[in-house]
Amino acid sequence: MSRVVELPDDLADALTEEASQLGLALPEYAVRLLTAARLAPRPIHSGAELVEFWRREGLLGTRQDVADSQSEARRLREQAQRRGT
Repeated sequence: MSRVVELPDDLADALTEEASQLGLALPEYAVRLLTAARLAPRPIHSGAELVEFWRREGLLGTRQDVADSQSEARRLREQAQRRGT
């Protein structure tokens, strides 16, 4: 599917130069940039967003061996503190 996007001249010039340095045509370079931006992780600003990310990625409930998450977190924190000393 083909689409036309109007770019400001200065942006088009900069992107054309970057594409040229990589040996790419501007349309191919633009597709790569847009794909990378779309796949880039989004910043997480709250605990709820973090939990939603874990849920979306299928990470919730993957540690069946951990019965008490608070105790496990405490154990890991203490282990990290011992390594730091």
